[in-house]
Amino acid sequence: MTINIVTGVIGSDVHTIGSKLLSYAIRKAGFNVTDIGVSVSQEELINAAIETNSQAILISSLYGHGELDCRGFRAKCIETGLNDIKLYVGGNLVVGKIEWPEVEKKFLDMGFDRVGYPGMTPNQVIEWLEEDLK
Repeated sequence: MTINIVTGVIGSDVHTIGSKLLSYAIRKAGFNVTDIGVSVSQEELINAAIETNSQAILISSLYGHGELDCRGFRAKCIETGLNDIKLYVGGNLVVGKIEWPEVEKKFLDMGFDRVGYPGMTPNQVIEWLEEDLK
């Protein structure tokens, strides 16, 4: 079974290296990855997931505004019929010095299934994908 995944860097963020490395590693692990690039909107991520029949959306954010950019994302997925899609988010997600457990809880409460901390390795993300989707 082919597992399709969409990746992208949300909002006005243009940091691409981490997202590209993650997409590369996930492809090498056997997943079909559609990387839609940087500075993408919620709608672009959702539309790409629908077009590619994806089982997961992986959102990257490094510039600290992920909390704002990701608000309401789960609800928008549900509105478009993506009720069961897995949502992952990772990177430097908030501005300021907030302890990681609090950041993680914010995003889990927003409906994300997995929240990656800054500097997390692609191997951990691949383990999550294998656990959640295979």
